[in-house]
Amino acid sequence: MKKEDEKNFSLRVDADTLVKFRYVCNYHGRSANSQLVQLMLRTISAYEKEHEEIIITEEIRKKYSR
Repeated sequence: MKKEDEKNFSLRVDADTLVKFRYVCNYHGRSANSQLVQLMLRTISAYEKEHEEIIITEEIRKKYSR
């Protein structure tokens, strides 16, 4: 991924949940960020298998790129 294509995403989460998540990430040898990206990709893949491929049109990009 090119640096100019990266987006920041803020997440509010319970402190204990974050500690446990980072513990699991460490077990898998990933940063919390890398683990979240993997979870996002799996979620998208599962959605597209059940429904259809998500084609990113300009309308969709404008609506969901904040």
